[in-house]
Amino acid sequence: MENAVRHAPTTYSSYVAVGDSFTEGMCDELSPDGHYRGWADRLAERLAAERPAGDFRYANLAVRGKLIGQIHDEQIDTATAMGADLVTLAGGLNDVLRPRCDVVRVEELLGRSATELRATGATVVLFTSTDPTRRMAGSARLLPAILRMKAFVHELAQDPGIAVVDLFSAPCFDDRRLWSEDRLHLSPEGHRRVAEAVLEALGRPTAIDWRAPLAPADPPRRTEKLAADARWARTHLGPWVGRRLTGRSSGDGRAPKRAELLPFEAREAQGA
Repeated sequence: MENAVRHAPTTYSSYVAVGDSFTEGMCDELSPDGHYRGWADRLAERLAAERPAGDFRYANLAVRGKLIGQIHDEQIDTATAMGADLVTLAGGLNDVLRPRCDVVRVEELLGRSATELRATGATVVLFTSTDPTRRMAGSARLLPAILRMKAFVHELAQDPGIAVVDLFSAPCFDDRRLWSEDRLHLSPEGHRRVAEAVLEALGRPTAIDWRAPLAPADPPRRTEKLAADARWARTHLGPWVGRRLTGRSSGDGRAPKRAELLPFEAREAQGA
C-alpha cells in the first residue's frame, strides 16, 4: 500500500497525538469527560483493543487554533520526551487559511517536527488536507498552497517510518455531511472515517471502506440553503474573522485535553 509504514510493530503500546482542532476532535461527539471525542480518541480505542487490558497509553496534546509554529514550539518537545511508539502529526492548515501565508516556513516547521519525532524511533503519521474547492465557495485561493503541502508531505514519507493519510484524494470528503455546521471541522462521521484511514495507513484492518460515498441525499431547497448560509455566516464566519482581525485564537489559554501519556482503555471512548 502506498505510503503505508513498512516496518510497523505488531501492536503499538503508546500513542501521542499532536496538532490543532482537527486532532483535538472539534465537533465530534462528546466523551464522558466532556471533551470532544475525535478521530484520535477513536484510533486510540482501536489500538488499545489490540493490547492486554491496561497495557496501552495515550496522550493528546492538540489544541484548537494552533499554527504550525505553535505546534512545534509547544507540543513537539513534550511529545518526543514521552517516547511513544506512534505519533500522529497534523498541522499547517490554520496557517494556509490566513492571507500571506509563508508556505516555505510552514514546510520547514512541519518537516522539522516530523524529523524530531522520528528521531525517537516513533512511527509518525502525517496527513494531506482535503480539497476544499469541491465544497466551499471562495476557497480556490487556498489550492496552490494545499497542493504544495500535499507534495511535501509525500516527500517526507520517503522515510519508511512515516505514513501518510491522503485525505485530498478521497472524494467522500466533498460531502457536507462529513463536516460540522461550521464547515471547517469534521462531523462525527468524518472523524470516524479519518480514524479508519489512519488504521489503513498503518496496515491495520478497517471496519469500513472510509473512502466510500454516503448514500445519496435529496439536495436542500433553495430557501433552506440560504437560511443555512446566513446562519453559518452569523454564527461561525463572523467570529472567525473577528479573531483574525484581533490576533486572537480559539485555543488561547486552553490546555490539551489529555496532556499526559496515561493508560487508556477502549471503554473510555465508548458511549460517547
